[in-house]
Amino acid sequence: PPLAAATGPSPLPEATLEKIALAEVPAASPSAQGQILIVNGTQTAVPWVLTDGQIGLADYGVTDQLGGTLLSNNQPDRQPVQWFTDPGGAVELAAWVDGGYRYLDIAPLAQRHGWQVQPQGNVLQITAPPAQVIAVRREALSGGERLILDLSGPVPATLSDSADALTLTLGATAADRVLREAIASPAGAYLGSLTVTPVAGALRFQASASQPPRLSTRANQVVIDIRADTLQPHSIAWAPGVRWQQRYVSVAGQPFPVYWLQLDPAQVSLRPIWTDPTTAIGTAPLTTIAQRWQAAAAINAGFFNRNNQYPLGAVRTNNNWVSGPILSRGVVGWNDQGQVRMDRVVLNQTLTTASGQRFPVQAINSGYVQAGIGLYTPTWGPTYRPVLEGETIVTVVDGVVVSQQAASTLGAAGLAIPSNGYLLALRSYATAAQALPPGQRVSLASELLPATLAPFPNLIGGGPLLLRDRTLVLDAGLEQFGRAFATQAAPRSAIGTTPNGEILLVAVHNSPAGSGPTLNQLAQIMLQLGTTDALNLDGGSSASLYLGGRLINRSPSTAARVNNGIGLFLQ
Repeated sequence: PPLAAATGPSPLPEATLEKIALAEVPAASPSAQGQILIVNGTQTAVPWVLTDGQIGLADYGVTDQLGGTLLSNNQPDRQPVQWFTDPGGAVELAAWVDGGYRYLDIAPLAQRHGWQVQPQGNVLQITAPPAQVIAVRREALSGGERLILDLSGPVPATLSDSADALTLTLGATAADRVLREAIASPAGAYLGSLTVTPVAGALRFQASASQPPRLSTRANQVVIDIRADTLQPHSIAWAPGVRWQQRYVSVAGQPFPVYWLQLDPAQVSLRPIWTDPTTAIGTAPLTTIAQRWQAAAAINAGFFNRNNQYPLGAVRTNNNWVSGPILSRGVVGWNDQGQVRMDRVVLNQTLTTASGQRFPVQAINSGYVQAGIGLYTPTWGPTYRPVLEGETIVTVVDGVVVSQQAASTLGAAGLAIPSNGYLLALRSYATAAQALPPGQRVSLASELLPATLAPFPNLIGGGPLLLRDRTLVLDAGLEQFGRAFATQAAPRSAIGTTPNGEILLVAVHNSPAGSGPTLNQLAQIMLQLGTTDALNLDGGSSASLYLGGRLINRSPSTAARVNNGIGLFLQ
């Protein structure tokens, strides 16, 4: 049966509503759960759960599908939401985290506004009584335009994700006169002419837009702003040990939108994550990678080759190299005790034969290639395909060379990497090839410098290093980044630590006035956020910050696929 009848607003007294809103976090097993939400006939993928009379909807479902705005809070189990209320009149919803999502109990909204809520299998259907659109108005803003829809009452409002178009779906009806006036309203410089289309149980308003639209609600109003500086500042206690913050941070008078997760390492754990646990190769959206590893949050991390999808920098998990460091670039290392260290790192590896010949190994499990020896272990994947023509591939099993093959003799499938050994890719290195015939016994030794990083089982590379002890140490040339990279302005990702041991995962985007930050500006932003040590991560279209089912820093349609990241796991 429906959980709430659509017979009009609930007659429950305010005190009862307050009690519902502040209900305790569910302890019992869910009576129903699923991944599909239908609101007034419009279907989308949003996790939901029903338990103990509570209707849990993933928090981004409340914002993206109902039109709510999450407001700042100090308790993870209480989330104030602005939904057709004036400032100061927010409704407070019970909140809990489960399976990597933060659920908000929308039962108070359903009760108060007469929604019919019906679970069926994997689907949760919400039907809200339609409101009337009384008027549609445009207002000029400084550097933008505002569209206001006056309504007879609150209804679910959904704004489709787009950087250059407005698509608003509203569970409402309207008189022909209101629609004619809305359509006849002339286009502005920021918002084009409106079209209105009836859809199942709703109206859809569409127009071109010069900036990504932002939706908010006030008492009996839906407000759409089209302007460059629409970031809604907030500081949300999202889960124990996880605070989601966003606001503008100015460097020399230029504001940048900054999104970050403030983490208490005593209450959360971090792990390197990458596209596919069975291989170091590949790319995918950060959201896909995070969900594959069941991380509650994640940030993109190291560099990679977009063409062959090989990693280009350090990824070490539990002391196992998924990919080795290159070019003395900056890395961040951490352990399970919450200790974190950042530095420029070098991995010295040496291959020694039984007769005492020694050969340096250039890199391990890396897409960065040059003359010398490349080492590929089973962590690279089940097979190795030569990166360069002319390679000689040496197979080592249990410390003994078992074969030596020219890359030209291998088929498209490549060569299997032995589970109890490794491959050596010899590149323009005839001396090593002569010293490694089948039957030759060999050993590998490695040394990570500086030695202070060696004890950290987890490492992720990026670069350049930005801050050490609140001092600017940015030197892109020292880490062998090109001049263009060192000076360009672009969206950025970074990781930093604070004096009290907290970890910040940070994404910075284009200023309303133009481009994203330079590396120097990023360092200044990290200082303003209170970090003592900070490292730049891969940026540009890769800059992605994931939390509880969605990217919080950008539209997924603008985010590139990445090779690896840092995943956050709740304890």
